[in-house]
Amino acid sequence: MTKKILTVDDSRTMRDMLMLALTDAGYEVVQAEDGIDGLETLEREGADVVITDINMPRLDGFGFIEGVRANPAHRGLPVLVLTTESSVEKKTRAKEAGATGWIVKPFDPVKLVDVVRRVSG
Repeated sequence: MTKKILTVDDSRTMRDMLMLALTDAGYEVVQAEDGIDGLETLEREGADVVITDINMPRLDGFGFIEGVRANPAHRGLPVLVLTTESSVEKKTRAKEAGATGWIVKPFDPVKLVDVVRRVSG
């Protein structure tokens, strides 16, 4: 069965790069442009893994992760943060919000797919 990945990023270029890397690896990909769109898309489409940016308009990645974790149905859903941010404070905040892992941009497509495989079981 094909795993579904939800990517949440306000950058069209980043969404396109994620789409390419993940579809080439055999995943189904659904996309959202910010945290609010991400929460709506997750409810509508579902996902096996979520990859989210931190810095986005309307609802940032921290708020998005908290929103995902607020729904009991998504408590165990792997959420990977993909961002240019690398500070310990941001990583700690993301982990406290419920993030599963952290990937720094620019990402290596092979390593990204490896991490997605590991967290998706």
